[in-house]
Amino acid sequence: MDEYVELWKKVLDKLEMQVSAVSFDLWIKPLELLEFKNYNTLILGASSTTAKNQILKNHISKIQECIKEVFGEGISFEILDQNEKSQFVKNLSSVEQNTNQTQDQNKSMFNSKYTFDNFVVGKSNQFVYAAARAVAEHPGQKFNPLFIYGGVGLGKTHLLHAIGNYINEYMPNLKIMYATCEKFKNDYIESLRSNKENETIEFREKYRNLDILMIDDIQFISNKTSTQEEFFHTFNELYQNNKQIIISSDRPPKEIATLEERLSSRFTCGLIQDIQSPDFETRVAILRKKSQQERYLIDDEVIEFIAEKVDTNIREMEGLLSKVYFFATLLGKKIAGIDDAREALKETLEKQKEDLNPNIIIECVCDYFNISKADIVGKKKSKEIVEPRMIAIYLISELIDMPLISIGKYFGGRDHTTIIHARDKITDQVKNNIRMHNTVKEIENMFSNYKK
Repeated sequence: MDEYVELWKKVLDKLEMQVSAVSFDLWIKPLELLEFKNYNTLILGASSTTAKNQILKNHISKIQECIKEVFGEGISFEILDQNEKSQFVKNLSSVEQNTNQTQDQNKSMFNSKYTFDNFVVGKSNQFVYAAARAVAEHPGQKFNPLFIYGGVGLGKTHLLHAIGNYINEYMPNLKIMYATCEKFKNDYIESLRSNKENETIEFREKYRNLDILMIDDIQFISNKTSTQEEFFHTFNELYQNNKQIIISSDRPPKEIATLEERLSSRFTCGLIQDIQSPDFETRVAILRKKSQQERYLIDDEVIEFIAEKVDTNIREMEGLLSKVYFFATLLGKKIAGIDDAREALKETLEKQKEDLNPNIIIECVCDYFNISKADIVGKKKSKEIVEPRMIAIYLISELIDMPLISIGKYFGGRDHTTIIHARDKITDQVKNNIRMHNTVKEIENMFSNYKK
């Protein structure tokens, strides 16, 4: 379900750009994805009857259009008001209570497709794979906590699910909790909102009476002081009792904004391991594994074509593979060939290229380094400004067909020799410095969240 929640967030991001700020904040943003029913209907919970009516009256077509862009063709949706939502959640809860055994609860948390056997190991992820495997085989004894970080779609969630599936198979009596940071926060807020002591006690028992706690996307704990306080105590309780803690993030602890020092210190007391963008050979192996799992009949040339086009996001790469296969299937072909790939992905690849412009790149770099656009295009020469500026120049020169003089205009009218120097210096560092390589890849992963 988590992957569909992430897709729903992308729908909201698109809707935010298409409706007024007032309508989005009042009616659309509070919509909650309750279930992806039969994998063809999104069940959405509104905050009130008024909200439901406003959405049905004014925003149906926009929501349907954005759902189509993110989830694909043939996906419908239903909106429930607060009373309908309450009844729906109760019905879901009654179904879940039928599987009240610990083993069944554990299994329901993890996607059975995400196993160690299905994880393709390459140079970019061999160390994090080994660490995850060691933790799965010896929970609470090695690398506690295990902190995994890396860009979107590189396999962090896969590894967390693989650990859970391994423990379910070989140590089924251990109690596991897998939750996103968002769920932990919402559960905590809900326990406070009730103003009942037993609700807070139940929350703490839920997250502290465990053998293994997994928290995905911990970076979202940033700026949430009370949630950080509660997680700090949860962490201490489990750690002092030698219970395994596994955390994932899109960045290392020291780069999570407003993270309390004591939490950052706790995160670094175990093993911190990054998962990097896969090289070409690993990407090819991942696509071949996906083809085998899904029984796709696809030419090797297609796999190499996709591996060349997408080098930062495994999920996106696998999605393109599926798109090519189904395109060929619709045409009645038994095997998807390179011509099918070029035709099926034509609009997608062209749109990616069209959507990228210098302003997007500069905005992403500024957000990544938490600096202002005025600084990056201005005259400041401090180290914290110069390196981001050079990275932005490098990315624009690499990804956009633009004359050097034109690039210089974006950076306060700098001449072409300055642009060449910045481009060449970062090019060299990307090849020879793993920190710079990862920084550039992480910024590239941000592009898809920006529009012109």
